[in-house]
Amino acid sequence: MRILLFGRNGQVGWELQRALAPLGHVIALERRGSGGYVADFADPESLALAVRQWQPDAIVNAAAYTAVDRAEGEADLARAINAEAPAVLAREAAARGAWLVHYSTDYVFDGSGDQPRDESAPTGPLSVYGQTKLEGEQAVVASGARHLVFRTSWVYAARGGNFVRTMLRLAGERDRLRVVHDQVGAPTGAELIADVTAHALRSALATPSLSGVYHLAADGETSWHGYARHVIEWARDHGHPVRVAPDAIEPIATTEYPTPARRPLNSRLDTTRLRQAFGLTMPPWQAGVDRMLGEALG
Repeated sequence: MRILLFGRNGQVGWELQRALAPLGHVIALERRGSGGYVADFADPESLALAVRQWQPDAIVNAAAYTAVDRAEGEADLARAINAEAPAVLAREAAARGAWLVHYSTDYVFDGSGDQPRDESAPTGPLSVYGQTKLEGEQAVVASGARHLVFRTSWVYAARGGNFVRTMLRLAGERDRLRVVHDQVGAPTGAELIADVTAHALRSALATPSLSGVYHLAADGETSWHGYARHVIEWARDHGHPVRVAPDAIEPIATTEYPTPARRPLNSRLDTTRLRQAFGLTMPPWQAGVDRMLGEALG
């Protein structure tokens, strides 16, 4: 099987190169492409050339415009990358009978309530980022291509910058921290996302009726404040320099930390459909974060 992977250098894309390798030959394109081909998501039609050149059996799209706040002022670029590009990939996948794997986000919801949302819940994005991601997944579903769309949340990885690294840096510099407590979700590792993707794609190849939208997130829930406390306590317990005291991480409301883009307060995703369809168990979010911390900090 030939798998064409877009977004190879992102958090999820990097892990997908490893996780997908046992399934077949993975062709991982950078933004400027491979073998002289341009794979620039700001120019969605250029992606069609790559698909026609490589003629994959499966297309995995891990590329996205993820600068949530900047998207408020770059709506056209965000839409090209998050909506128009997936539409092109879906069109090409449908034309050649290939599978398309695409990633979406909890930001397609309005974040109201306090219960996990399943795949049938009404959408209502609060930001340009969320709206363009919703348009992207809708284009994939409407294309007629066999697809796996995974909505996930609070993605992290040992590689690159992320919330964990920011908290550890600040905890080593400051006596007190203020962290939002009224946004709730499940930190979900890129490694877990990649492994679930490989397992699901293998199953879907054998059972085409598994085509659809799924929620993919680690088990459990926490706030950004709870996430920060967990990370800092782990660092302290493992002998890493932490200046901030355990009781000096102050919980604050989202309204006290204004940003250009509105964030959903409720990012809980119900993963029942994913677990039942593919026979999976989602590990607790703490297990993945602890493993990442061990890899990143030693």
